Order: sequence, then structure tokens, then C-alpha cells
Amino acid sequence: MTPVPTSTYRIQLRPDFPFTAAAAAVPYLAALGVSHLHLSPVLEAVPGSTHGYDVVDHSAVRAELGGEQGLRELAATARAHGLGLILDIVPNHMAVPARVRLNRPLWEVLREGPESPYARWFDVDWAAGATAPGTHGRMLLPVLGGRLGEELEHLGPDPARGVLRYHDHEFPLRPGTERLPLLELLDAQWYRLCWWRLARTELNYRRFFTVSTLIGVRVEDPAVFDATHAKVLELLHDGVVSGLRIDHPDGLADPGGYLRRLDAAAGGRWTVVEKILTDDERLPADWPVAGTTGYDGLRRIDGLFVDPAGAEELTGVYRDLTAQPADLGGEWSATVRRAAREVVDRELASEVAALGRIAERVCRADPSLRDHPPWALRTAVRELLLGVPVYRPYTVAGEPPGQGDTRMLTTAALHARRAFTVPEEAETVDLVRELALGRAGATAAHEEFRARFAQTCSALHAKAVEDTAFYRYAPLLSAGEVGGAPADAAVPPSAFHEFCARRQRDWPDTGTVLSTHDTKRSGDSRARLALLSEAPGEWAELLARLTAETAAADGTRAPDGHLAWVAWQSAAGLDPRCGERLADAVLKAVREAGLRTSWTEEDGAYEKAVAAFVGAGPAGPPAARLDRFFDSLAEPLRANILGAALLHLTMPGVPDLYQGTERPYTALVDPDNRRPPEPPPNGRRRLTELASGEPPTGLAEEKLHLTAAALRLRREHPEWFGAAGRYEPLAARGTAAEHCVAFARADRVVTAVTRLSRRLAAAGGWRDTELPLPPGRWRNLLHGPAVERTGPTPLTELFAGLPVALLVRG
Repeated sequence: MTPVPTSTYRIQLRPDFPFTAAAAAVPYLAALGVSHLHLSPVLEAVPGSTHGYDVVDHSAVRAELGGEQGLRELAATARAHGLGLILDIVPNHMAVPARVRLNRPLWEVLREGPESPYARWFDVDWAAGATAPGTHGRMLLPVLGGRLGEELEHLGPDPARGVLRYHDHEFPLRPGTERLPLLELLDAQWYRLCWWRLARTELNYRRFFTVSTLIGVRVEDPAVFDATHAKVLELLHDGVVSGLRIDHPDGLADPGGYLRRLDAAAGGRWTVVEKILTDDERLPADWPVAGTTGYDGLRRIDGLFVDPAGAEELTGVYRDLTAQPADLGGEWSATVRRAAREVVDRELASEVAALGRIAERVCRADPSLRDHPPWALRTAVRELLLGVPVYRPYTVAGEPPGQGDTRMLTTAALHARRAFTVPEEAETVDLVRELALGRAGATAAHEEFRARFAQTCSALHAKAVEDTAFYRYAPLLSAGEVGGAPADAAVPPSAFHEFCARRQRDWPDTGTVLSTHDTKRSGDSRARLALLSEAPGEWAELLARLTAETAAADGTRAPDGHLAWVAWQSAAGLDPRCGERLADAVLKAVREAGLRTSWTEEDGAYEKAVAAFVGAGPAGPPAARLDRFFDSLAEPLRANILGAALLHLTMPGVPDLYQGTERPYTALVDPDNRRPPEPPPNGRRRLTELASGEPPTGLAEEKLHLTAAALRLRREHPEWFGAAGRYEPLAARGTAAEHCVAFARADRVVTAVTRLSRRLAAAGGWRDTELPLPPGRWRNLLHGPAVERTGPTPLTELFAGLPVALLVRG
């Protein structure tokens, strides 16, 4: 494997922040101490895209960002300052753009059908909708604003250009059909234009989660892999790019096989995968990667700053004030179960139906299986999907399933059998389990079921948990983060140390994050919200006053208690508060929750009431009381923000800083967190002044100084933090020992932070608590003189200036 970054800095590229803007930031970022820029996707995307994950052309660097010349110039600028580039790539899907011609492979498939040489690129069930056995159906394109009969007047062919137009959409016409009457022309195409609502039940191509405008790509096919990765590999081999981040590997048919092929082609470049690990799930040990992008570390850092007793009390307050039913936000496990069933029956109904059709083909081809009826196969598929507790199994074609996957699907099958009243009919569950494990046969249909079942599992888990349950179960919003466990948000120091020791042993070069383009709230927003677990009673009293003041102003009341709770906590996480940003985030939250309105079944009256409440309360004058509440928590907030930052930068793994987070940064869910960054004024000069000993002024400079000190230390001494280093927990001793988290790296660096500082202050502070430092002369890089001790160090001394310390020996 090639050299490992000491740290990365994520930049969200977009048309209004192209390669030239990133290049302008390079001198400052080099002074900050990062070793690599981490770029969002750079291949050609849908015009105007603000994220780049909607790729349309794998062979070209995006012109709106500056094209390949602009990327190479950025790389040269970075190299001149000692920095490399890490590239985010999207192997799982491509866009279905309005002008489909932008996606040439898809255009050719729509024009030529299943005989197109590009048909192998996409998972399309051409048999779905076929009029006779052995014939081909058509690819469903759910793009019409209404039913076909209502939209005919907006449809028209352009024979001279060989296209079919619908508003700003353009589709290719099958050769020879250009001059047919409109209805005959529509029926003669290899695709079927239909009402967008039919995607839920009729779609016959694999997509990204439930996004029909993103079509799945079959990178398991060697030819497709080569075509979609040629440009990225060229950039790697030319030295333009040093490493990779892999987006959503769980969507792939064979993630392990893909990663092995990529590793061989890329020459062992440092690579991390956006793999979400649930609870104690482990990353597959045989994946040739450095590790994950870091959500597993995020959960452990956040959890240290959540008071378990306070979180329990806060949950009680939440239930009293919102009165949510157990399965609609009142209880976590019940909420997840209901959300999963809703997603299986609604949003992923077409995917479940596709699995049922594949299982039917298997049974038709085997006389011994023909009496498994379609209804039983569909029921077994649905119930088995619901029983998978993690994102997916990792079965591989032609190989026996792993013990973990076997146990998991066997347990899921036991629960799935309960959906049948006749034991003999429940045997269909066993067949479906064997199909999912890849043990029922080796035909193309068997392999298709195995792969598609695993892919559907990942979509189900993401939509049910991340995109639904996290928004319904809301006692502490900061706990509802990717990879999180909202019902068990608190992480004791012992569990944190155990996690770090395992990570240092197994995945020392994995990624770590606090904020990303996908976090629902930035790290500092979550640090603010974590304080509510230390003040549940005060939060309850504050909400009562805020509710009264909002209603007193003009009679505006929240449409329901759940909305009020979510809106006020969202406001609490945003500083400075922007009414438009807050309103957009709350609207997204209520649509994702799907309790009263949703993206596909909007309740206009309810959403109007939500907007009125947010404008009158959380984004209005009563919010001044919320500001005063957090003003009173300034010191605990300082401890949370600085503590989380220092843990992130010095724990095992490669820290990835999201743009702007070297200073206090609060942001809500996308697109709020994808705004162009605002570089600090006089950033390089101020970094130089802080490094020379000028004391930081205020929290913003304290965080900047801490970040630069840790990043520079990592860059100067990578051996202390990488695979060759060591991780050793340091246990404080004394009355307040539980409030200190400390560890040593390679016997040369000590990190110490304060946790639950509000409760600490209420109990009388550090008093007799001490931290035994390893023998030697230790210098605090953040403040203060050298400390030489061979025995315990009082924490009142160690934390005299700041609630955190970064010590270096010698």
C-alpha cells in the first residue's frame, strides 16, 4: 500500500467553487497542517449539480469545475505545497438526466434495447412487463408529471434529430420509429414513459436507494469496471491523485470483489470505503482497504459527551411532551420495525417485487420447487429482508457463505416463518434463505437473486433507519447520526478505549470524521445538542417558556408536539441562526419522518403550519431566550467542541476535516452543510502568529490553534500515529476521574479532554483528581509551560487554561 495520509481536508466542489477556488485555499491548508485535499466527485455530472454524485460520464473530468486541465493544475499547486489529492468516486450508480444524451451508455440502451453493447452496464429486468414468455419488456422511465393520458400534449417527436421531447427531457427514438403516430411511437420504444408515482411499484431497474434518477451500474462486469474506472486510474497512475474514497460500496453486487479488482488496478493506493457499521458489526477483514470513512469513530466520540442519566431523563421529557406512539417515535426499536415495514411495502415495493420475480424463475426451472407459489415467495422475501439487522450480508458467488451471514439469515428466517400460519407453507422461507446465502444453486437466476437481495438489504436499512426512524425518534437529535444508536447514545470511556485499541490493532489507517457532506448535523452542532443531556430539566422548562412566548406573540402554535421538539432542537444546533436555513432543514425533517407529510404525499396545509411556527418561534424573537440559555453554557460547550476535535485528530485513524470545521462550524442536513466554505480572514498569518506563541482569542481561535497543532504534529511525526504507533489508555484517579478521557500515542503524545463538564462543575470540579503521565518532560502544545513529572499530574493544573491538553514528550 502507498504512503498513508496524515490527515485529509474535505472540499465540496461545485460550479461556484471549482478547482481554481480549491487551489486558492491550498497555501492556507498547507499551513494548517493537512497532508491531502479530499475532493468530492470530479467526473462529469448533471449540469449544475452541487455535489457531483450524479455522474453522467466516467471518461471526463467535469467541465463546470475546470475540466481535466483544471484538476491537474490543482494537483500541481497542491504538490508545490507538499499536499496530495484524495478523490471521492461513485462506482454504484449514474444519473438519469433530463437530457439523457448526457449519459451516453444509458442513451444507447434506451435507443437499442437489450441488444445494445451497453445493456450490460445496468441492472434492467427486461422480462418485467413482457407480453409473452421469452420476449423482452421495456425499461420503465417514471418521468411524467401525471398519467400518460394527461401528458400526451406535452410529448412530441423530433424526427430530424431522432428524439422524443417532454418539457426539458429528451429521449432517443428507436431507429425506424421516428414517423409513427404518437401512440404507436411510444409503444415502439425500448422504454416506457410513465407517471413518476409508478416507480414505487413498477420500476424494473436497480437504482440508488429510492432515487429513480440514479440508476445502478454493474461494475462487477470487468468490461464495465474498465470503462468506468479508466479515467480515475489514469489520474492515479499519473500522480494527479494519491488515494480514493469509495462511495456506497454496499450497493454493489460484490463489494469485496470490486475492491480487490480496484486495489490491483490502483496499485494498492490508500483507500477508504463509505461503509456504515451497525452496533458491533465489523468491517470484512478480507477487504483490501485502509478502513471506513469514519462514521464508526464519530459515534464513539459523540457518545463520550452524552450523559447517560441525563439522556434517559431527556427521553422521558420527550415522551411526555410529544406523546408519540411507541412505533412512531416513542420507542426506538418499535419505530425502526414500523419504518422498515413501511419502506418494504411502499418505497421499495418494486425491488421486493423484482426479487419475487427472480425467485419465481428459479422455481419454474426446477420441478421440485414449482409448488412454491408466488405469494409465498413474495411474503418470504419481504419478511427475510425485515429480519436483517445490518446493512447487508456479504455472500459471494461460488463461495460458501461466512458463518456470520449464515447465523444472521438463519435467525432472520426463524422470525420470517411467523408470517405463515401453515408450517408447510413456511418452508418457502427456507428456500429464500438458501437463495440469499447462495446455497440453492448456481444458475444465472440464483446468482441474480443472491446479489439483488443483498443490495436491497442495504437500501432498506438506509431508508428505514437513516432516512425515517432517525427523524421520528428524536429525544436527542445529535444521536440520530449515520451509524448511530439513538436509544443508546452515551459511550463510557472504557468502551471508547476498547474501540480505539481494536482500531489501532486492526485498522490503524482507517478514516475518522466528525462532520461530512452527509452528516445530518455538523460536529459542533451535535456538541451543542449533547449539552441537553446534561440539562434535561432546564430544557423542559425552556421549551415551556418558548412555547408560551411563541403563542403569545401572534397566537402561532406548533401543529404537534413532535414538530415543536424537533424544530427547537434544530434551532439549538445552529449558531448563528439563519431563518431560511432552519426552515429548510425542519421541512426536510418532517418530510423524511413521514408522520404528517412526505416527499411524495405532501400535506400543504401542514407544511404551511410548520413554516409559520418555525418563523414565529425557532427563527423568530422567542429564540433570543434560546441564545441566552446557550450563553449560560458557554464553558461546557467550549469543552465539548474542543474535546471532540482533539479526540478526532489524535485517536487511531486518519482524520478527515470537513471544510471550515477547523473553526466552530454549525450546519444542519444537506444542502445546508454543502455551502461553499468561507476561509478565515488572514488565515495563514493568524496560524503563524498562533504557532509563534501568541495566545488565541476566543473559541474560534482556540479551535483553529488546536487543529493546527495536532495536524502539524501528525505530519511531522506520522510514525507516532500510524500502524507503527501504539494506543494506551490513561486512567485518571480521584473523585472526578470519569470526567477525563486520556490516552497516549507511541509513548510520545498524550491527549486529555474533559467530558460532561457541566455535571463536573456542579459536583465541585476536579478537586483531588489526577492524571498519571508516563515518565518524562511533557510540553503542552496548546498552552502553558513545560511540565516535568514522574508521578500524577493534578487536572486542575493540566486543564488550567483549556479544558483539553495535547502533550508531547521531550
